[in-house]
Amino acid sequence: MQSDNEHRFYVWFDTEYSSLELETASLLQVAAVITDTTLRRVLPRERDLRLTIKFPDGETLSPWVEQNLPELVRACRSSEAVDIAEADYRLASYIDEVACPPAAIEKKRPVLAGNSIHEDRALIRRFLPRFLSRLNYRHLDVTALKLEWKLLRSDREFDKGNPDMIRRYFPDAVLPASFSRHDAYYDVQASIAELAFYRRHLFRQ
Repeated sequence: MQSDNEHRFYVWFDTEYSSLELETASLLQVAAVITDTTLRRVLPRERDLRLTIKFPDGETLSPWVEQNLPELVRACRSSEAVDIAEADYRLASYIDEVACPPAAIEKKRPVLAGNSIHEDRALIRRFLPRFLSRLNYRHLDVTALKLEWKLLRSDREFDKGNPDMIRRYFPDAVLPASFSRHDAYYDVQASIAELAFYRRHLFRQ
């Protein structure tokens, strides 16, 4: 049972961005899903956030992004994209709906979660100050468990490219019939399922 001093929510978050150089990259897409610590959604699935970010005029994309994410790039240059300030406001409001305005005690705020989440946090610091102010100073990086699992069970792994496997461990996942391995919303849900996989198999082992 959790004490009053502990967080109650995970903010599962992922980004797509214009370059691997995080100091100069621009955001292209953000996605967020809030769960409790048992990995159940705390808002209906239609409230999940999946936002395409307006790509600034005059900025360049890496050749890899241009070649591999053409649909996302088109969306970032379309009328459906939102500017970064709007994305920040909507992410902060999404947390406030669940956890109220930022708790005065930082350790009571929701914990940021995902795979290689330190990279996403670096972009949050650059672009999303309202959102950052709602987050716990800690984060949950599922990649750490992935590395331990590979040491223990190299014969088996969680396959994030398998939608059926994602649904098995996160039954409330919303996955399109066709998907991109580079979609922030897909990756958020894959990370939730992956943590459920490790909870079931790694810790029991």
